[in-house]
Amino acid sequence: MKKQPTALFLALILVFSLVGCGRTAKPSSLYAQAENWAYLETEKVADADVFFICPTVYAGEEDSFNMSMEDESTKRDFLGAVNMEKGIYEEDTRFFAPYYRQVGLYVYQLPAQERESYLELAYEDVKDAFTYYLEHYNQGQPIILAGFSQGADMSLRLLKDCFADEEVNDLLVACYAIGWRITQEEMAAYPHLRFATGEDDTGVIVSFNSEAEGVADSLMIPAGTRTLAINPLNWKTDGTPAGKEENLGACFTDYSGNIVTEIPQLTGAYLDTQRGALKVTDVTPEEYPPGLAIFSDGVYHLYDYQFFYRNLQENVAVRLNAYLAEQTA
Repeated sequence: MKKQPTALFLALILVFSLVGCGRTAKPSSLYAQAENWAYLETEKVADADVFFICPTVYAGEEDSFNMSMEDESTKRDFLGAVNMEKGIYEEDTRFFAPYYRQVGLYVYQLPAQERESYLELAYEDVKDAFTYYLEHYNQGQPIILAGFSQGADMSLRLLKDCFADEEVNDLLVACYAIGWRITQEEMAAYPHLRFATGEDDTGVIVSFNSEAEGVADSLMIPAGTRTLAINPLNWKTDGTPAGKEENLGACFTDYSGNIVTEIPQLTGAYLDTQRGALKVTDVTPEEYPPGLAIFSDGVYHLYDYQFFYRNLQENVAVRLNAYLAEQTA
């Protein structure tokens, strides 16, 4: 049973969270400036906060691996990409989404070891933004940590790093790290991590990667890798299939966050117990092409949120309500 926050608890949150992250926010942090946040909903009153990390929108070049914080054109795309998923999380929450020096798509064409220094630079910003958020804005609010693609990778790094402290981890409603992998070996290396086992457990990781049934290798799940995953249609972690009648609605959104097209019961899905991939059963690669050269046909990465939009939206509310009920039990 979790206790209601007290004044002392809120004070300890600040101290312990910053220790858990390894440092306090930088005295000259960029995130003291509102223009370095895509969303900074400090004036809104809500039951929880969403800290959202944007997917990759920066293309990058051979001599420009990380987005510049002065790149206004890419920042407009950045805001648009955030808006595409924001509707899943925005009911009764305050929304926080920092701009950061994310790696460009070009980086993902490099060998995995060569990518890391550029990803570390991106994470430096994400960590600084989150530390600043904890110190100045959180005030003991429950946290929904969320991201997609590169943003999911950054979410998991943040979860490993800044949520190792029990006081901060107690604030976690769930981490929606969709479109990246999390292995059993990583879970064992970070004992405070827990993967979701159902639709309403809290303080857990929710993750999956969508692909066609014939795919055996991808950027997100390289061949020979097994990731943990949960099926967003039936909230099971085994191979139990979910039919398309369990799909509450696929929603295809624009850069303003508007739902342009909604298709109820678009597709079913099941988990491949060997790869941990979410196998999508009722669409084809011809109907939903990969969209980017770094993905092969049948990799539905770009549609992870869109195929299961309404189920995810419902689940965020379910987990938040479960978390809040725990606080008052």
